[in-house]
Amino acid sequence: MNTPNYTQVHNRFKLNGFHLDKDDLCRVAYSFIKEGDDFERPVGHFLLDWFDHNDFIEMNTSGSTGIPKVIRVEKQAMVNSALATGNFFDLAPGDKVLNCLPVKYVAGKMMLVRGFILGLDMDFVAPTAHPLRNNDTQYAFSAMVPLQAQNSVAELHQIKKLIVGGAKINASLEKDLKKLPGQAFETYGMTETVSHIAAKKVGDKNFTVLPNVSIASDDRNCLVITAPDISQEPIITNDIVELISDKKFIWKGRIDNVVNSGGIKLIPESIEEKLYKKIDRRFFVAGMPDSDLGEKLILAIEGEAYTLPETIFDKLDKYEKPKEIIFIPHFKETGNGKIIRRDSLM
Repeated sequence: MNTPNYTQVHNRFKLNGFHLDKDDLCRVAYSFIKEGDDFERPVGHFLLDWFDHNDFIEMNTSGSTGIPKVIRVEKQAMVNSALATGNFFDLAPGDKVLNCLPVKYVAGKMMLVRGFILGLDMDFVAPTAHPLRNNDTQYAFSAMVPLQAQNSVAELHQIKKLIVGGAKINASLEKDLKKLPGQAFETYGMTETVSHIAAKKVGDKNFTVLPNVSIASDDRNCLVITAPDISQEPIITNDIVELISDKKFIWKGRIDNVVNSGGIKLIPESIEEKLYKKIDRRFFVAGMPDSDLGEKLILAIEGEAYTLPETIFDKLDKYEKPKEIIFIPHFKETGNGKIIRRDSLM
């Protein structure tokens, strides 16, 4: 089968119940920009950018792990990513899907691209915290951030295959997702990889990469992604991983977050993994300057202060136990819900 070109729109594609071709989408784009709601205007701008004379799209990175920046992504790479997702999750033309993500970010853009490249029947709704409210439609596929999934637990039986990304899935949500009659997956990716390049069933340890992607690790034990359909060069990440094979890996944490406390290197995300079933609020572990240790390990918890039972640290190694617990009324976060650790501590 010939690979579709980014200028093509699948003849089975529907948006909110209407069959739309390229010209129709451009008309919709102008309408969204001129008369649309706030969440529809970015869709209009994206569609006009998609069908312009350029072979690339400019996108903003989220800024959760560094300074937000604008990068160029080839449109054909986005098409190839959409095809890989369709292959991995067994999506077929005519499948009913829900797009409830903000199109300002890569995940929402890629849902649209999957729609018109794979020929999906897409309902596009406002990217609210309760995307399934007053909606009893059955869907083959959808993508959500953890907050949306958490708020939609009672309705998630309407979705056959759900992917959750953008932020860590907490213990409570993981438990709820495992009970669903459908399948729920956690995804791994970033703007540079054109949305996700790997996924795992909720509760599993190992991520499996999508078709035509292979992986290795560098001398920092950070993930290196080879995905010729998406990037001409290998993508070197700052994600510490344990490689299981050239197709499977366990994500450990971000090298940017590693805490060097008295010469001991600690990975906050690995410590958080041991704590996340014991703390029912959002939290993270980080390093703060210390005159004796260089950096001391702290536990930051969102909300009002309360007394934690000492037993919550039982599974931690000697050096993993936080030296201090701090409470922060509200964590700083990106527009798509990722906690910005450094700003939250300021």
